Amino acid sequence: MPMTPPAAVIVLAAGAGTRMKSQTPKVLHQVCGRSLVGHVVTTAQTVGAQRVVVVLGHAREQVAEHLAQQYPDVVTTVQEQQNGTGHAVRTALAQLEQQGIVLGSGAVVVVSGDSPLLTPATLTQLIVEHDSARAAVTVLSAVLADPTGYGRIVRDPAGLVTGIVEHKDATDEQRAIGEVNSGMYVFDGDYLATGVAGLTTDNVQGEEYLTDLVGAARDEGRLVAALAAPDPDDTLGINDRAQLAAVESIMRARINLQWMQAGVTMRDPATTYIDVGVDLEPDSVLEPGTILRGATSVAAGAVIGPDSTLIDTVVGAGARVNRVHSELADIGAGATVGPFTFLRPAADLAEGAKAGAFVEIKNATVGAGAKVPHLTYVGDADIGAGANIGASSVFVNYDGVAKSRTVVGREARVGSDTMLVAPVVVGDGAYTAAGSVIVEDVPPGALAIARGRQHNIEGWVAANREGSAAAQAAADAEGDTA
Repeated sequence: MPMTPPAAVIVLAAGAGTRMKSQTPKVLHQVCGRSLVGHVVTTAQTVGAQRVVVVLGHAREQVAEHLAQQYPDVVTTVQEQQNGTGHAVRTALAQLEQQGIVLGSGAVVVVSGDSPLLTPATLTQLIVEHDSARAAVTVLSAVLADPTGYGRIVRDPAGLVTGIVEHKDATDEQRAIGEVNSGMYVFDGDYLATGVAGLTTDNVQGEEYLTDLVGAARDEGRLVAALAAPDPDDTLGINDRAQLAAVESIMRARINLQWMQAGVTMRDPATTYIDVGVDLEPDSVLEPGTILRGATSVAAGAVIGPDSTLIDTVVGAGARVNRVHSELADIGAGATVGPFTFLRPAADLAEGAKAGAFVEIKNATVGAGAKVPHLTYVGDADIGAGANIGASSVFVNYDGVAKSRTVVGREARVGSDTMLVAPVVVGDGAYTAAGSVIVEDVPPGALAIARGRQHNIEGWVAANREGSAAAQAAADAEGDTA
């Protein structure tokens, strides 16, 4: 049966999350590069609802700002006092009415803002189940080996849901039930609007319970359905840091499996971390200890790792990236980077370029086939195609007040231990001698030598370091040549 798009999805995200013991609102904690509430909103948006409404409460300003930046189509509303899930839904319905959304008999989905593992497939299946059963309420449930602490789904002999019993209120027989309530539902719009209006706070917590609508529907002779999530993990919520870590582990395994099934080679999935925003092409290879964050993309044939962290980095086809930390950088096709290389923002390596061992590059372009092989800092520079930068060279870009740019022409050769003091230009095909401090432009094809003439003072060690090991070695050498 095809899914009928719901009238609205309500995301409950008002809780304080005190067990997280954090200055960051619980729903803004991240799992695999996306906030908890961001995961839920992303899933909610896949079902084609007229509106997605997020109910805010604790730290409302922070959460609202995050949603406005990342999910501008989402509507927010504030639950001024946390008077329970029923009150939160009533607050959302009032906002929908202000938005001109007429619920009628259309479905309204209610999900938790701290359940990032909920998948579009499971949410779609829940809505289809609701539509096909023509139910007033359909509960997303989960079958757990250990249901301790959860509300139990009670069914009659025909399999129809008769109610939800909280653990503390359950009989021994009911506590033996393994099917539990996830706190996520699909409601008939008309029934939901009428039902929440009639909720009371006549309970131990003094709150309006959304779960009361399940029993109320049965009392009115309405059908209540329940769908057991195909994967119980889909329903997991987060209350503390341990649960956050457990959920991230599950999501990471799901992401890794998805990419391996799409043709990505992963040498050791257990040590491979991939954010949800990463894009990988088939036949890319991830070695152990690879961490890919943000909007990183890796083209076919590229090999990443081992022990590499790429953040918002683009890697071209066939590139080799070994023991590298890179952020906001571009690595061209066939380029080689590492080991122990630091690519900072705006580092741009063209096709076939090389940034070798213990090299740091920031705000600089390295042209096609150009090489920065060893022990070098390149900052605020443009290096032409085919150029070679000798070991231990430094692009001196900062004078204590302002930063300036260095240009090295194509096929130029910068000798080892050269200081290029910006602003300066080394022309096409030019050379600099090893150990030079270049402070003036070097014309194309010229050799620049900027170092003091060597002067040897014979016998200095014997005269000034008498009795030292060096003096003895020198004396021995003189004896050998006598």
